[in-house]
Amino acid sequence: MRTAVFAGTFDPITLGHVDVVRRGLALFDEVVVSIGHNPAKSRTLSLETRVQLVEAACASLGNVRVDTYEGLTVEHARKLGAAAILRGLRDATDLGFEAPIAHANRGMAPAIETVFVLTDPALAFVSSSLMREIVAAGGDASRWLPPASWAALRAALRP
Repeated sequence: MRTAVFAGTFDPITLGHVDVVRRGLALFDEVVVSIGHNPAKSRTLSLETRVQLVEAACASLGNVRVDTYEGLTVEHARKLGAAAILRGLRDATDLGFEAPIAHANRGMAPAIETVFVLTDPALAFVSSSLMREIVAAGGDASRWLPPASWAALRAALRP
């Protein structure tokens, strides 16, 4: 089974993330959505909530597993026996950020390839941080978020 790891903080998972998972499933037998946990950083949503939101958003896709990890993504991918690290690119800025990481990962684990997929143009501007900003300011981000993510952000950011 060829597995890809799609890692991120997913605070919260967006429809852009779900699009990357869906497209990754066309390339790999399984996609493991791995939620990075850094105890030194604060997040809007708890790790447990983010796991639940990713599970809900990907439930209908099949062959998606959700887990958490600490440390380097490439080491996590190696532990899982993954063939690849899956990344979504929204624009050239993302590529500029992701390319050096992919090169470093290849240096540490040459057998694990980094695979980039371009984001659906309709979702190219969508990021978790922008969704948090919109919701915190009272805006409606429901068209860019899975329903459970929309509800969780409203609950967390609109007391």
